[in-house]
Amino acid sequence: MTESVLNTPDLKDLEEEELWDLINDNRHAISLGVRPCVLIPYLRQARVLTDLDEDEILTCLNFTNRGMKTSHMIDLLRVQGHNGAMALLEGLMIHYPALYTRITGRQPSIEPSGFSGLINYTELTEYLVRAVSSMQTELHVARHEAARLQARCCELQGKLEQAQQNNKELSQMQGEHARLRSHLDGLNRELLKLKDEKCDLYVRYTTALEEKSATIVRNRDLQLEISQLQHELKKAQKETDFERQRSLKNPSDTQKLRDELNAVRAKLLETETLFPVQQDILAHDLKEVENRSSELAVEVSRLSEENIQLQQEKEELLEEKDCLALEMEKLTVDCEMYQHRSTLFHSQLEEVQAERDKAYLSRDEAQAQIARIIAEKDVLRGQLMELQARVFAMKACSKQRGRREKSRDRKFSCNTSRGSCSEFPTSSPPPRRQLCRLNAVLPESFNSFDACEFNDEAINNQVEPSCSESLRRRDFPSRSDMEDIYSSQDSLSFDNDYVFISKGDSLDESKSPTSLPCSTSRRSPNESVSRASAPPFLMRSRPQALRITGRVLTVFFQGEMILNQIQVIGGNKTGVFVHHVTEGSSAHNTGISPGSQILQLKYEREQRAVRMVLEDTTMEEALWALGQVQGPCHITLRPSQDAYENLLQQLKNGEVMSGDSFYIRVNMTMQEDVAGTLAVKCNDIVHVTDTHHSIDGSWWASHVHPCHLEDLKSGTLPNYYRAQRLLIRALEDMTYPRKAQRKEKTISHEKQRAARIVITGQQSRNPLWVSVEDNKTTAQDSDGCVPSRCVTLMPYTLVSPRFPPICRPVLLLPTMLGRALHKRLAEQDGYQLCEPELLIASEHAIQMQKGEILEECDSKTHLCYTLQGVEKIMKRGTHCVLPLGLDCVRRLHRAEIFPIIIYIMSTERSLRKLRHKLRQNVLTESQVLECSCSEEPLLDKLPCLYQSIPPESWHDSATLIDTLKTVVTEEQQKIVWIESDTW
Repeated sequence: MTESVLNTPDLKDLEEEELWDLINDNRHAISLGVRPCVLIPYLRQARVLTDLDEDEILTCLNFTNRGMKTSHMIDLLRVQGHNGAMALLEGLMIHYPALYTRITGRQPSIEPSGFSGLINYTELTEYLVRAVSSMQTELHVARHEAARLQARCCELQGKLEQAQQNNKELSQMQGEHARLRSHLDGLNRELLKLKDEKCDLYVRYTTALEEKSATIVRNRDLQLEISQLQHELKKAQKETDFERQRSLKNPSDTQKLRDELNAVRAKLLETETLFPVQQDILAHDLKEVENRSSELAVEVSRLSEENIQLQQEKEELLEEKDCLALEMEKLTVDCEMYQHRSTLFHSQLEEVQAERDKAYLSRDEAQAQIARIIAEKDVLRGQLMELQARVFAMKACSKQRGRREKSRDRKFSCNTSRGSCSEFPTSSPPPRRQLCRLNAVLPESFNSFDACEFNDEAINNQVEPSCSESLRRRDFPSRSDMEDIYSSQDSLSFDNDYVFISKGDSLDESKSPTSLPCSTSRRSPNESVSRASAPPFLMRSRPQALRITGRVLTVFFQGEMILNQIQVIGGNKTGVFVHHVTEGSSAHNTGISPGSQILQLKYEREQRAVRMVLEDTTMEEALWALGQVQGPCHITLRPSQDAYENLLQQLKNGEVMSGDSFYIRVNMTMQEDVAGTLAVKCNDIVHVTDTHHSIDGSWWASHVHPCHLEDLKSGTLPNYYRAQRLLIRALEDMTYPRKAQRKEKTISHEKQRAARIVITGQQSRNPLWVSVEDNKTTAQDSDGCVPSRCVTLMPYTLVSPRFPPICRPVLLLPTMLGRALHKRLAEQDGYQLCEPELLIASEHAIQMQKGEILEECDSKTHLCYTLQGVEKIMKRGTHCVLPLGLDCVRRLHRAEIFPIIIYIMSTERSLRKLRHKLRQNVLTESQVLECSCSEEPLLDKLPCLYQSIPPESWHDSATLIDTLKTVVTEEQQKIVWIESDTW
């Protein structure tokens, strides 16, 4: 690494474009990790930013976060060219040395020779001294703040102790209980009012939605009528044009007849002016002609009849041709109308899908809010029960104290009184069993209920608030009934919401793993409360609440070898579902049942909390995440029986291989080694439908039709980690080839195209996985398919399809060769060259902030190419020819515009055919070859596919233009595949 850094030229010797390429490659990291207020003083000192630029960066309201401010500062520095880049890198070297090393690959140095000379030595020394003093000041302030926080912590600790002492005072508990009860009644009344208001709002909202839907339907009907009228108008125009053309034919025929008549008259005048000798000759010839006229008359009559017949047939054919042309034009108009309707229907369908997704999200949020409200209500009820128990315990204690005071007034001794108390134990109240709350209910217990038990006594868990009957006071049970309750304490029944346990007993976690920890910690302060003094509603038993479909449940259990306890099916498209639960296992005792979707997994590993979100994960990732659990864990489930049964039906019918479905772009070429293996090439698009096809780490995938989302040939494909090892091996073979395997230059060139280098910044886990885990943890190679570390090379990248409805722009590469072909291509039908626009300073600043400027021709006059110019040409139904470079591709993608990128492969022999064109544009063959060599590696970094034209497919400029038109037509019909961000 040291040798490579020494061999590279100094940053001051690099060109402006090379410096900005380094900065743009790491622009995302700079925007996230740099504070503009730290670098602006140095940039002001270097005279690359003015005070107006500083005010615009720091105080502009359009920049809502630090990343936008940093990005705008980089754009301003880009205008300064080489000085702006050097000043930015030097500022990063001083304040952010790690980021500087990442960008340039060099270690930061504060030697004067390491700076570019934008600031003289004296000013640089003063700036460094000020920077050090400011850092010392910040350190002093941080230490002072730490001391202040420590003092504040001590103060809060004292207040906490005082609060704990105040907590022990129970003198005002009875009055507080009465106040809370009256407040609770008031809240219940307010809740009922809010419920009525909410119902009224729901009715209004439903009415508004119905009116909106009716308006939308009426609008769509009007649009269809308008399109139908436009279609009929076009047909009428076509018929009018046809009749006009037919009417213009007759004057043309009349003009021809007039010309022939004038020619005959001219000949007659010539014959009248002949000499006598010529007249004798003509008379003699006339006699001969009259002799032969009888023979020719028959022949002329026959030919005239044939001519008339042929003329009639010709007219009939012409009329038939005109009719067919009219029908063709009508069909063309019909086709355009249907295409417009299809586009309109697609857009409406996308709107409906967006509304559906929004409704689903609102429903999930409402269900989560309802669940949270119910949980809070149960907690408040538990607190109320505890407060009531404490009140009755205090009453019992006061009664006992009063009895003891009365007994002291009697004329008996202490021993006699104690003996009498021991002889008559009924005078002292027997200890009452502790009240304990069971919050979790086993799913199997749902079958033990009758629907009629929920009419009056079940606590309401639905949307409506609880009524006055929700806390019904029942008749106090008899002594025999209480004994039955005490005897059945060993076998806890989940049908009751509250149960009584004996003194000192606690719930066994192994028997009720879903009970909350607070169930054993919240006990009555007085264990010896008389059963007679307890209120009747403390002895109530509530039937279990009905399950609400779609509610999220979190279960805690022992998860050792969790894959031996449960079996899962599904994938990223359908979700991961529990398919089978082993009887007698911890998962089975907890109540996990088939048909539940696994949403989240929480556990501890190496004293760190790990959280895995499995809602949108693949089957391979879900199995790996479940295999990492080696102890107690929290698993979040959502009952989804309909989706589970639908998946089982699809698997049974053979419609799907699993619940996985995603598309990837292959970054390497893999041949078909054995039968069943899918042979793929670099840049192929593959549809993966099963990520756990076999235990050796293979996926089941299919090739995708280029124009439709249709699966073609299927087969097995190595998973991400196996393909990563194959990619590394292929790169090693390409870098250090064996002597026996060396071939010609053309073959080696093709071998280099067999791999595409894509690097990701996610080093802690698989970039294709979406589950979130602790960043400090590393993957473990437990089953051989997950390596202990993850390198940054990506054999596959995730892609998503795009369907551009209108004509896509065309970008020709190499850039220099494109300059010679842009005008020629724009002269063809259906193509138009994008022209630069002259903007005023304010418009230029606004569009620069919005990122709507594709490229600047002249920064002084603000002549530049904009997104609006490209969109205007596209709306006309023509291909926009872009005379730009590769930098505009990502800007166009951000605006949902996907250009057709065509790379013309160039050689010295092929460029000789375009020598005349190159000379017209003041270009040489060497310049074009150099540009081609520099831009070809950048094509692999694009987030989309491109099309290459080999040099042997054309032999002059005319055939090259025809080839380009053919490629554009083919690419316009294909699906556009866009890669997701790998950083």
